[in-house]
Amino acid sequence: MAVKGRTPTAEEKRHMNAVTELGCIVCKLDGIHTPCEIHHLDGKTKPGAHMKTVGLCFCHHRAGNDCAEYTSRHPYKSRFEERYDTEENLLDWTNRLLGYYED
Repeated sequence: MAVKGRTPTAEEKRHMNAVTELGCIVCKLDGIHTPCEIHHLDGKTKPGAHMKTVGLCFCHHRAGNDCAEYTSRHPYKSRFEERYDTEENLLDWTNRLLGYYED
């Protein structure tokens, strides 16, 4: 069953396409480019929700594992954040890599 959400605006679609092109942020910070899925940090229905996204590969996003190789965000949010960093910090890295901030 698909999770319902608000239809993205044109700006949000461009943003999510750019996030997808970056690949998985966790893998990227380890120097690896991995295709990704969009992970919404704050649901899919709030205004601006589609801008608050990071890219996560299947393993880091929703494979449902917490093992030596990787920890999935779903359903292990606290272990995921302990291992890789907070979602907010991963969002910050994503936005920096997209050029939204100047260093």
